[in-house]
Amino acid sequence: MDRDQTDKDDEASAHERPTLKTLAFMTGLGVTTVSRALKDAPEIGAETRRRVQLVARQIGYRPNRAGVRLRTGKTNVISLVLNTEREIMSFVSDIIYGVSEVIADTPYHLIVTPYSRSQDPLDPIRYLVETGSADGVIISRTQPNDPRARYMLERGIPFATHGRTDMGLIHPYHDFDNYAFAAEAVRHLAGIGRRRLALLTPPVGLTYHGHTVNGFADALSEVGASEVPFNTVSIDHSIEQIRMRTAQLMRRDDRPDGFVSSAAAATLAVVAGIEDAGLKLGRDVDVVSKQSSDLLHLFRRELLVVNENFRLAGSELARSVLGLIGGAAPGSLQSLSLPGEVVAYQG
Repeated sequence: MDRDQTDKDDEASAHERPTLKTLAFMTGLGVTTVSRALKDAPEIGAETRRRVQLVARQIGYRPNRAGVRLRTGKTNVISLVLNTEREIMSFVSDIIYGVSEVIADTPYHLIVTPYSRSQDPLDPIRYLVETGSADGVIISRTQPNDPRARYMLERGIPFATHGRTDMGLIHPYHDFDNYAFAAEAVRHLAGIGRRRLALLTPPVGLTYHGHTVNGFADALSEVGASEVPFNTVSIDHSIEQIRMRTAQLMRRDDRPDGFVSSAAAATLAVVAGIEDAGLKLGRDVDVVSKQSSDLLHLFRRELLVVNENFRLAGSELARSVLGLIGGAAPGSLQSLSLPGEVVAYQG
């Protein structure tokens, strides 16, 4: 064999994917022992497991997913299904971070399955289920009677929802208490003298729209404030649409002196509309908004904020799906985050 051919063979060997046999050779153990050590099998000693896993990391060993699926029927995949046209980037990145943090030390990998507004939201779920592409699924933009949740429940697919359903069926979820958020926002605004309040809602049809509207209405009644209707836009509308509608509202004689906003990005448009109408935030009107990052006070210090932790949501959703795959009861895999207090700028 000539030298060029030898060099090519050496190069090919260097780029071959490490296998269980590679690990067995390097550790001096049997293939079966190595396989069990990677799975943290209790019958394998702790020191042996540590040594095998260390070598696996050093040489970049990854299980062959096709082989795993043939042997076990599992994909070791969790799919996060997202409407990429509706979700804001901070939500997407924080949810992905939270999920990834939890599954990092497990055999599971995360894939994002996107869909657009022109698609039926059930389409990507059908694809995942019919092709067996994932062992567990996470969905957002949850509806009270969500066909995706019903479809997966009927087929025994492990899943968790970001948000609750209202179908009378038990399944894992993580949610933020939007009823409590809206109620606390109203109480805070009333406490600083605001009496005519408007609500920029989540999209009609999603479960948390109802939670938010009910919290807002109940707290208005509690504090004796009145609502100025603002139902021509939701946080799903474009920044320009929200800005225009806010400016129109704020030019009226019966304009609100307080806003509750369900999303930080929409709040930017609300503030722009207020200022388009020649009014000053913090003097003529106050705004309480949810936010998932510390950006709103960089934009306008007069804003009042309530923090929602999407990284926590991603972590809780991942734990719920893994728990269900592991056989935990669905009812034990439900969590609800309570909002903190309304925060003013601390200069």
